[in-house]
Amino acid sequence: MSKKLPSREQALQLLRETHCSSKVIAHCEGVAELAKETAEACQKKGIKVDLALVEIGAILHDIGRSKTHSVDHAVVGAQIAETEGLPESVVAIIKRHVGGGITDAEAKKLGWPKDNYIPQTIEEKIVSYADKLVETSERVPIEPTIVKLRKEKMEKAAERVMRLHNEISELVGDKP
Repeated sequence: MSKKLPSREQALQLLRETHCSSKVIAHCEGVAELAKETAEACQKKGIKVDLALVEIGAILHDIGRSKTHSVDHAVVGAQIAETEGLPESVVAIIKRHVGGGITDAEAKKLGWPKDNYIPQTIEEKIVSYADKLVETSERVPIEPTIVKLRKEKMEKAAERVMRLHNEISELVGDKP
């Protein structure tokens, strides 16, 4: 692929070619649907959002799950995306979507390459947030995710996800 954004069908084909399971693909499609709705809601409020980037980034956000189901799927997925020649904007979405973002200290503990793993752009934030609201392919409220993170002693991740929830909710209202 070139450095231009793939089409929806090309992105789905890439998931299949890298051997993502049908469950992962269904999840990615669910995240893409919610992310696109959220991006459209942002646009209606006058916020500049690249809808195509949100949709394609959301479809490809879990491409790393073709190789691993650990938190490392973000780094692995970013490497796959780079190898495939995807635009840096898509690579960044993949790299920054987990846990509402991963701090430098957490990345170091995980043995990840030194990089920025916190969502920066509105598109990155929308995909990261939508990912927290889609379990398998079903939409879920944010609260169980927060509770789960806290039970797993991941308080900082819970706080980041809650901040992301508050930020997106403030932009589009209570129901993104």
